Amino acid sequence: MSDEMQQDPVAEPTPEQPTLPPQRRRYGSLFWREWIRPFILILLVMGTFRSAIADWNHVPTGSMKPTILVGDRIFVNKLAYDLKIPFTRIRLASWSEPERGDLVVFFSPADGKRLVKRVVGLPGDRVSMSDNHLRVNGTAINYTDLSSAVVDELEEADQRFHDFRTEHLGDRSHPVMLAPLRPSKRSFDEVRIPEGSFFVMGDNRDESFDSRWFAVVDASLIVGRATAVAISVDPDHYYVPRWNRFFTGLP
Repeated sequence: MSDEMQQDPVAEPTPEQPTLPPQRRRYGSLFWREWIRPFILILLVMGTFRSAIADWNHVPTGSMKPTILVGDRIFVNKLAYDLKIPFTRIRLASWSEPERGDLVVFFSPADGKRLVKRVVGLPGDRVSMSDNHLRVNGTAINYTDLSSAVVDELEEADQRFHDFRTEHLGDRSHPVMLAPLRPSKRSFDEVRIPEGSFFVMGDNRDESFDSRWFAVVDASLIVGRATAVAISVDPDHYYVPRWNRFFTGLP
């Protein structure tokens, strides 16, 4: 046995954990209480409002010309048809369904992007088109001339290379724009709309990705109804405001 005695190791003293001075703790608590917490609450309230009650959508394409122009920011009424749990697609209550002629905002069945189009076919309807002339339930839709005031809001190139009409869907009327020189799907055989689904089309008929391509839109994908232009800027002219379009209703 060794003469040297084995000694227990001596534990080194652990440094004390640094603590914030009382004044800094007070400032941190005040910053959280007076600034961070109210800011988070505001974001939560705004997010809930935009998710379930009302929202606005920027329009980056011309598929809804001449009704909606590129650079319009449209108001979307999310309570037009139902009430959903915020941040979900789960319906809590339903009191209405889209009507023929409504402008609806929905998630595209093709890629999930948010689009705005016009409802032309309701559940149970039979819809067909021949050379850009719609038929609904065997009845040809009526078309008349479009007011020059609507056409004058478009760029000169749009006016030169497009034709314009007013389309009458029952007691609802709205403008449509056609591009005769552009390849497009101007005709399709009769389609019967299944229950719980809607056939939608863009008002810029020959330049719209709509139900002619991705078929019908299920009601669960519909976000709400577009009712007005809130603000509008012209992206082709340095984003100059189009004051005449501010707070104007959509047909």
